[in-house]
Amino acid sequence: MTFVLNVPMKVLVIHRDNNGSGHGVFRFALSTEPVSSFVLDGLGRSLCWGLKGRTFCAVPEEWGVELRTASIELVPYANDVVIGLGRLPKTKRDLWCAVSNGRFAAQVNVDLMQRVLTDVQADVIAVTVDPQLRAHRDRVRLTTHGNVAGLCRLYADSAEPAPFPTHWPHHLFIRTDVLERVLPDRHLPESFSVLSDMCRSNGLTMRAVCVGGTVRDLDTEEGLLGLLATGISFSPITSPDRNHKSRGWILQKDAITVSDSAKLSGKILLGQNVSIGENAIVVGPAIIGNDVRIEQGAVIRASIVGPRVLIPRNHVLQNRVLIGPVRGRRIMHPESGSRSGRSHSRPIADGEIVREDSGPNSFRTWPKLSYPGCFKRIADIITAVTVLIFFAPFLPVIALAVKLNSRGPVFFKDRRQGLHGKTFECLKFRTMLVGADQMQEKLRVVNQADGPQFKVADDPRVSAVGRFLRNTYIDEIPQFVNVLSGRMSVVGPRPSPEVENTLCAPWRDARLSVRPGITGLWQVCRTRQPMKDFQEWIHYDIKYVRDLSLKLDLWICWRTVRQMLESFARQF
Repeated sequence: MTFVLNVPMKVLVIHRDNNGSGHGVFRFALSTEPVSSFVLDGLGRSLCWGLKGRTFCAVPEEWGVELRTASIELVPYANDVVIGLGRLPKTKRDLWCAVSNGRFAAQVNVDLMQRVLTDVQADVIAVTVDPQLRAHRDRVRLTTHGNVAGLCRLYADSAEPAPFPTHWPHHLFIRTDVLERVLPDRHLPESFSVLSDMCRSNGLTMRAVCVGGTVRDLDTEEGLLGLLATGISFSPITSPDRNHKSRGWILQKDAITVSDSAKLSGKILLGQNVSIGENAIVVGPAIIGNDVRIEQGAVIRASIVGPRVLIPRNHVLQNRVLIGPVRGRRIMHPESGSRSGRSHSRPIADGEIVREDSGPNSFRTWPKLSYPGCFKRIADIITAVTVLIFFAPFLPVIALAVKLNSRGPVFFKDRRQGLHGKTFECLKFRTMLVGADQMQEKLRVVNQADGPQFKVADDPRVSAVGRFLRNTYIDEIPQFVNVLSGRMSVVGPRPSPEVENTLCAPWRDARLSVRPGITGLWQVCRTRQPMKDFQEWIHYDIKYVRDLSLKLDLWICWRTVRQMLESFARQF
C-alpha cells in the first residue's frame, strides 16, 4: 500500500551561514544558473511527501536566488526575523505542515514517514534523517555491560526515538490545528530555539525521531556531487532538446559553440555562452555554468563548473566542483576553504565515483534465465500445487487431530526472514503446547544444540500428535502455501528468525540470497554431533548457495523423501 502524507503545506527554509557570511558552496549553488535549477529540483524531490500540498522555498533576499520552477514558490525574507507562511485552510488534526532545512537533501521513505506521524503522539515532531537506520546496515548489539552480543541487520528503513534537537532538524512537522497557537501571526521565526520556546509556552507536545534515509550536505563539495550522481531532471519550463552535434542533453541553446570534434555524452546542463573546443569531452551528469570556455582536448566528467571559468587544454576535471566568481565576489574552491577559513569538505580524489548510497548489497544473484533465476521458481509452483492437491483430503483430519489433542490454534505462525531479509509468516501445523516459548527459557540449561538453535531430547513441549507430525514431516505441509506465494522454495536454507541471523554476517547474507526451503542441504546432511550443529549449519547453507543447481536440488529431494519414508516406517 502506498501512503500519501496529508501535508497541505511544505516549507523549504534556506538558512544563512552561522557566521552570517553566506559565502559557501551552497550559496554558490543557489545563486548560479543552471546549478540553481538543478539544486532546487533535487531539494524538491527530497520533499516528496506525497501528491498533496504546496511547496514554498524561503531564501535570504541578499542571495539573489531566481526560482525557475513551477513546482516551488519563492518566498524571500529579509534580515533574520520572520518568514511568511501565508494562509492555511481549516484542517483536521491528521494534517501537517512540513518545514525542512534546505541545506540538506534529506530523503526518507514516504511509507515509513507516514507510520512515524501516525504512531508518534505529538503536536510537533522533529525528524533527523540517519543513514545508519537505512536498510542493509549492520548494528552491533551490546549487553548491559557493554560487551558485544551480536550483530543486527536492518532489512528495511527504521526509526527510533531521539533527544529533541537544539538546532533546525532536517524536517519539522507541525500539526495544522495547533499552528495558530504556535504562529499566531502566520510567521515562522528563523531561530529554532525561538520556535521551540513558543511551542513549550503553548503547552504543545514535542517529540524527536531519527529516521533511516539519505542525507547530503549541499554546503560541501561531496554533498553537491552526491546529488548530481542521483541524476539530472528537467522541469517542463526548460524542456531540453538533443544537440544535433552530440549525444548530450542541454538546458540552454543560446550562444553555445560546440566543436564538431567535441563529444558530449549523458545528461549535461549547459549555461549560456559556453564554448567547447576541439576534441573536448564532457561526460554527464555534469553542469557547465554561463560563459565557461572548455579548451581543446579538455575532459570533464561528473563535475560542476561555475560561471566564467576557463578549463585549460588537455586538462582533466573529474568528480569536482569548480567554483568561479559570482556577482563580482570570488568564491574560494572548497578544497582550500572559504574566506571564513572554514573547510567545507574533504578533497575528492581523481577517479573517485560518487554514487547514490543505496546501501551495500552482498547477496548473490543469478541470470534471469538460469535455473536459480527462473526455472527453480517454476518447479516450486508445480510441486506446491501437486502436494496441496494430494493432501487436501487429509488436511481437515490433521487439523481436527491437532485441535482435539491440545488446546490452542491449529496452525503455528512465526515471523521468519526470507529472500533478501524480507519477513514472512512461517506456517505449520502446531506441534507444541501453548506457551512453549516461555517454557524454552526454563529448559535452556539442558539445550543440546550449539549456536542460536534450541533442541532437547524428548522435548516436553511437544504434544503427542505433534510428535507424530514432526517425525513424519506432515507438520510442514502448510508451508507449501508459502512456496506457492513465492515466500519460500521447496529446497533452500532453513527459514530462521532474525535473532538466528545475527551471529555470522557472511553466512547470513549467503543464506538470504535465496528463498528459504521446506527441506535443504543441512537438513539431509547434518550429523547431530555435539557442539558441531551450528558449524554444520553454516557450512551446508553456504555450500548450497555456492553450488545451487538442478542436480543438487534433485539430490536433496531424493534424500528427503528417503528420510521421510524411513521415519514414517519407524512410527509403526
